[in-house]
Amino acid sequence: MRRQRALVRLAVGVVCALALTSCSSGSSGSSGSTASTASTDTRTTTPAGKPADGKPAGGKKPASAADPVRVSIPAIGVDSALMPLGLNADRTVEVPPPDKGMTAGWYTGGAIPGQKGAAVVIGHNETRNGPGVFWNLKKLTKGSKITIRDERGGTRVFTVTGTETVKKNAFPTQRVYGPTNGPELRLVTCDGAYDDQGHTVDNLIVYAKP
Repeated sequence: MRRQRALVRLAVGVVCALALTSCSSGSSGSSGSTASTASTDTRTTTPAGKPADGKPAGGKKPASAADPVRVSIPAIGVDSALMPLGLNADRTVEVPPPDKGMTAGWYTGGAIPGQKGAAVVIGHNETRNGPGVFWNLKKLTKGSKITIRDERGGTRVFTVTGTETVKKNAFPTQRVYGPTNGPELRLVTCDGAYDDQGHTVDNLIVYAKP
């Protein structure tokens, strides 16, 4: 009986650990079987940062604005629907669920693409099933084009102005989610080396303007 209780406690611990993984490798050999099977999850410490005080960065939605529904990045072969993303209970920004690894998401607390403010699009670079929608995001260079289509069929084209790789524990919240002088776009994914638990330690951020 004691052995059974111990096994149950161990199983619960493993499940809890997997529930907190982020942008984990589906093929990395860095940390044994747990790392090789863990997937990107919707809950993690800083998958895409934590807006200051959890407050929306985009302000009130203009009556004429339409929500984005699709993102296209020809330079890296991305053409994905956009799912809405909000905040987790700990006030970090949600990421698409593990079974939506090839679908990007738009943070609804930020600006609508094309409206004044920082619009943020988030996608996985890898899941347990292989590459995610932003697997090749690091290949984007200054001048690359990103097209966002809205629910009314309108499009907004953004031009990449730069990229940045940062440590997840030093995420540049203000640069990504803070106020801007005009419409801007950020794309965010996981990047970098894997830690001992099979989680990537960095975020890759792409900055773009109309």
